[in-house]
Amino acid sequence: MTIKLHNTKTRMKEVFTPIDPENVRMYVCGPTVYDRAHLGNGRPVVVFDVLFRLLRHVYGADHVTYVRNFTDVDDKINAEALRRQAAGAPGTLEELIHQRTEETIAWYHADMDALGALRPTHEPRATEYIGPMVAMISDLIAKGHAYAREGHVLFRVRSYSEYGALSGRSVDDMIAGARVEVAPFKEDPMDFVLWKPSSGDEPGWDSPWGRGRPGWHIECSAMSYELLGPSFDIHGGGLDLQFPHHENEIAQSRCAHPQAGFANVWLHNEMLQVEGKKMSKSLGNFFTVRDLLDQGVPGDVIRFVYLSTHYSKPMDWTDTKRREVEARLDRLLPAVTAAIKIGRAPSGVFSDLPKGMQLSLADDLNTSAAIVSLENAAELLIRLQTGDVVPQNASLQDALNVAATQFLSGLDVLGLYDLMLKRRSEREGARHLLDPVHLNFVITFESARQTKDFSPLDRLKVALIEAGVEVRMSKSGVELLPGPNFDPAKLDALK
Repeated sequence: MTIKLHNTKTRMKEVFTPIDPENVRMYVCGPTVYDRAHLGNGRPVVVFDVLFRLLRHVYGADHVTYVRNFTDVDDKINAEALRRQAAGAPGTLEELIHQRTEETIAWYHADMDALGALRPTHEPRATEYIGPMVAMISDLIAKGHAYAREGHVLFRVRSYSEYGALSGRSVDDMIAGARVEVAPFKEDPMDFVLWKPSSGDEPGWDSPWGRGRPGWHIECSAMSYELLGPSFDIHGGGLDLQFPHHENEIAQSRCAHPQAGFANVWLHNEMLQVEGKKMSKSLGNFFTVRDLLDQGVPGDVIRFVYLSTHYSKPMDWTDTKRREVEARLDRLLPAVTAAIKIGRAPSGVFSDLPKGMQLSLADDLNTSAAIVSLENAAELLIRLQTGDVVPQNASLQDALNVAATQFLSGLDVLGLYDLMLKRRSEREGARHLLDPVHLNFVITFESARQTKDFSPLDRLKVALIEAGVEVRMSKSGVELLPGPNFDPAKLDALK
């Protein structure tokens, strides 16, 4: 199967051809670790996690290298450490900075784990690569692409003739419309910082230009070079990073290694809205991934909502969409149970995905279409199990085995397999909690049928619904099912 990806660099959908199929390499810009990841920060994590999984399915899990960095030196981190110090927190400023970055990285891991994201192959921290950054900056100065002024080192933007190709803007247009830092030591307004001096209360490292710290853009160039080499396959990130961050990365990396191509394919995910509006604290619609998790929104729901919109399109988080997704995930649970009882597991092989998923994911990572194919695979498995569909060219057991493997492999490539096992376990546990209530409901139901007084039954049914329980009544009996908002604490009075 040929994979096609939309390359921001060429503005076209292209056949993906790795430099080395034995080592497919991808770099994605990670977080600046000064606070919790907000909902928008989670989108690129899930998007590129699915791409990572897809590449592993196609080329083999041992033949894909995924790097996502942590920016752990930044003015926002310094400001938070200074705030804590002013509030009386014990320790030096350097210790407070370290504490903040460590706790934020731990938060990030916990939150992204809850969304079902695999850990990348490498998660470099900027502070671990200061030496390579200094070496790259020195090389750029030697080649005439950078210059030192007053403890700063700046990149000469006009020394790279292709600057602006990624974002499609000329340097002069960017100067006219961009917010550029004006400084007397700049040769040109568009020149950007590679190294800047540190004061006594700021983190810093010794360098040929004095004690200081790196600029943001040089970090990713140095780390990607050290871990992936001068040329690699895919560079990803949010659309907000296209300019200036990715544009600057390209310029400094291509000038440092003129014979290399840096990243062959550039992928950018679009931004996120909440109820049709840009997420912002001033509008009161700003929240973190942890906020949603703490409110009882499961990680599989957040992930499914992300994947329901193509990565290249703006995504809208709405409460209606959240509820719809919760119901869609619950409808997949019978197929999960059936596949597990059949004794199957995800294979990790691309050819074992449902055919529709193969086509959708290979077509520029079309996760929304892949989800529809996954739901069709779940339906086929259940219909085979119940006898509604009879296989024509295979035994029933063989057909069930194939259908179960395809379904679970589909869940796996979308990063939903482990999350759905968790959902199934929680639902099964909740069902046991309903056993005493179920007995009470059946007794009340039978009493109502005899006395023709259904008011006690109606009151019990309303109370169950308020507790997040779905009540199904039919000729075959009564079934109580825990719903998305199931609250076991409300059951005690109903037993």
